[in-house]
Amino acid sequence: MQSAALPLDEDPSPFAPASARDRLIVGLDVPTVEEARAIVRETAGAVGTYKIGMQLQFAGGLELAAELARDGHSIFLDVKLLDIDNTVMKAVENIARMGVRFVTIHAYPKAMRAAVAGLAAAGGDVCLLGVTVLTSMDEDDLHDAGYAGGVDDLVIARAADARAANMGGIVCSPLEVASLRNVVGPRLVTVTPGIRPAGSEAGDQKRIMTPADAISAGADYLVVARPVIMAPNRRAAAEAIVEEIGRAL
Repeated sequence: MQSAALPLDEDPSPFAPASARDRLIVGLDVPTVEEARAIVRETAGAVGTYKIGMQLQFAGGLELAAELARDGHSIFLDVKLLDIDNTVMKAVENIARMGVRFVTIHAYPKAMRAAVAGLAAAGGDVCLLGVTVLTSMDEDDLHDAGYAGGVDDLVIARAADARAANMGGIVCSPLEVASLRNVVGPRLVTVTPGIRPAGSEAGDQKRIMTPADAISAGADYLVVARPVIMAPNRRAAAEAIVEEIGRAL
């Protein structure tokens, strides 16, 4: 897919990270709010943003997201919205009032345009992120889901759609981030799950990279969960990743 030429003087994203610590997003992938609060207590000040995904959302995580945002934490609400236009638009209007920093929408053009309209109606300083292809999926998984092309082609197409919809950024694997900068330009941030420090198990992730390699490839934000939340010393694990990010910058 050929993308349109990008303006050379385009302003950078207002959501660009300011420091190595800002670039680290830790997923609170635990079953209870109490466990999530413990992780925040142990790592506060060593983490840029906390991500609340579906597991925790169904156990009081939405209320926790609003609570942590009120307390001054940067919150990533990983809801991966995809529905009819009006539903997505109204959902984003409500999310914008929660005070979160990031929220995800599956990178379908109509869904992203509806999300942008919802944010415009509500106002608020929220970075809308288009999820391109989940990092747990490879080409066989796409074919099983009915897609004829490969991962790279679909990621590029969805990144271009996110830019056209005026989203705040995209979510992609670290393996694709280098090739996407010419598609999204400096105005959209790139958020990369599938980050595994050297020696960590891949788990259910299939398209992975170390923190240093992902930063060197051009990722703006790194999403890390198990290597931090399952570490014996969570704060030390987060600080080690931030240090690795800093060396790679």
